[in-house]
Amino acid sequence: MANIKKGDLVEVITGAKQDRGGDRGKQGKVLEVVDGGNRVVVEGVNYITKHTRVGQTQRGTKTGGIETLEAPIHVSNVAVVDPETKKPTRVGFRLEEQVKDGVKKTVRVRYAKKSGKDI
Repeated sequence: MANIKKGDLVEVITGAKQDRGGDRGKQGKVLEVVDGGNRVVVEGVNYITKHTRVGQTQRGTKTGGIETLEAPIHVSNVAVVDPETKKPTRVGFRLEEQVKDGVKKTVRVRYAKKSGKDI
């Protein structure tokens, strides 16, 4: 089970501060996990401008131009946000037994190390 998953609220913990044009301290949701879990795309963080070649579709409309989109950022540069304190925290795992339809099942649960709340 991964520490950071799609849909998690994360905060950038490295890089230049926001007053210097960086992304440190920004929070956003994880849009996708790429490269087998080493990089994540975070909403509103690490914007790049991408130049795409101008072309035509079958209907004759123009495509291409300059677009801004979020680039992947390494997992070590972000931390999951604690649901209770709204500050970055580490992720822990604990085993819990759940009973469903009379069958006991052991499940791994992710939790915030600072507050102990489930993520």
